[in-house]
Amino acid sequence: MNSDEYKKLIKSRMSDYRYTHSVNVSKEAVRLAKKYGADTEKAAVAGILHDITKETPKEEQLQIMTDGGIILDNVQEKSTKLWHGISGSVYIRDILKITDEDILNAVRYHTTGRAGMSLLEKIIFIADFTSAERDYNGIKTMRKKAGKSLENAMLYGLQFTLKDLSKRAMIIHPDALACYNEIVINNSTKGTAK
Repeated sequence: MNSDEYKKLIKSRMSDYRYTHSVNVSKEAVRLAKKYGADTEKAAVAGILHDITKETPKEEQLQIMTDGGIILDNVQEKSTKLWHGISGSVYIRDILKITDEDILNAVRYHTTGRAGMSLLEKIIFIADFTSAERDYNGIKTMRKKAGKSLENAMLYGLQFTLKDLSKRAMIIHPDALACYNEIVINNSTKGTAK
């Protein structure tokens, strides 16, 4: 299947808003892939599928993960908002039979990020933040940073997320902290400015 065929598939699985968001993430992912030299078809597919289980009931997501051999850590158990990345990657692996590890990881880590992200993973992470319908305080800055450096855009996005979660006394997954720390360390060793 290609990204257009996946579009038809996800339309039946989500609300109009989530479908529009997924299409926009796919378009933005392709744009970023062209800019930064990633595979555009993989970007289109990962973008369109990144939220495939976002509106799936929690019980069903848990069953998908359990059937897929996933054992949630204690943070993941309590952070059900993170489940759709994990259940989505299992769903596209086990149901859609996508075996490309890069696409699977891009879907799995599009919410938290992680240390050692691939180019495609970074692109999907940023495309989710900067898709056309997004309108939040700081979106213009985020889009500007994404046009100059994936890492600086990720750092900005992670700062936004970590600040918001900590302000609301919500759980922060260690993958997000590891991603943030890796970018900060890499930027400091390269002398890169924010």
